[in-house]
Amino acid sequence: MNKFASGLASLILLCLGVGVGVVHAQSEAQIRAELQKRIGPNTKIKSVNPSPISGVYEVLVGTEVFYTDSNSKYLIQGDIIEIASGSNLTEQRKADLNRIKWSELSPANAFKAVRGNGSRQVAIFSDPNCGYCKRLEKSLQQLDNVTIYTYLIPILSPDSAQKSKQIWCSTDPQKTYVDWMINNITPTGKSDCATPLDKNMAFAKTYGITGTPTLFFTDGSRFPGAVQITDIEKKFSTLK
Repeated sequence: MNKFASGLASLILLCLGVGVGVVHAQSEAQIRAELQKRIGPNTKIKSVNPSPISGVYEVLVGTEVFYTDSNSKYLIQGDIIEIASGSNLTEQRKADLNRIKWSELSPANAFKAVRGNGSRQVAIFSDPNCGYCKRLEKSLQQLDNVTIYTYLIPILSPDSAQKSKQIWCSTDPQKTYVDWMINNITPTGKSDCATPLDKNMAFAKTYGITGTPTLFFTDGSRFPGAVQITDIEKKFSTLK
């Protein structure tokens, strides 16, 4: 079907008030299939959806957003900025696409710190050998009235796995973790207890957590990297 016939068919369906969603879905599926063939099987496309720009489609790969044309000929990397408002539509869309459900997190796979009334909650995926995680942990000491769930994902080195096991197997994982991250007291002791590390790694793979630290808030939004404490406080204020 040529472009004119396709456009006419869509117009007829629109006038009838039926079938438009199906036409769009087929078009996006075709774009996805064609683009997947061109970029190869090693880069998995999660979804293809219309973008705010007519004729340009949003492509989600991992946690990153790219764009393509209706013929899957070009792959565009960059942000769409709405001039009138100055809003970065790509960043907003990435935030929405990469949300999780807070209920999908399993507290049993984390150790937690409760300060004050513990009313504000945040989950952090951390590697004990991650320098940015250590910087973040120092900043987190400034927070009050918070519950912090720490999920260990040893992604940097075999030593990360060893330290993670020793932290988890200690009598007080939270204290052992903070002692290492802030006070540079190396974890010691057993590492042969049952740990949730494999479950945490599987969760990280499923939800595209490829770096540490990664923070999640109760609305499902994620903050990657060692974010500033002011940004964390600002985020908490939007959740009230």
